[in-house]
Amino acid sequence: MKLYRFLSAPDDSSFCHKVTAALNKGWELYGSPTQTFDAASGIMRCGQAVVKDVEGKDYHPDIKLGEQ
Repeated sequence: MKLYRFLSAPDDSSFCHKVTAALNKGWELYGSPTQTFDAASGIMRCGQAVVKDVEGKDYHPDIKLGEQ
């Protein structure tokens, strides 16, 4: 089964740490990173999609993707 997550955070080191943690858990980058201005909070936000193949599981909406 292939899992998909979209990681986002403010444009600071927290975003890099979030992506790095996912990569070290076996997730792979999917596509290019994104960046947008969040007018409500007045900050730039970054995003990156990641995917991971997991064997022996069936998809269910209750799966905690961050724990995979």
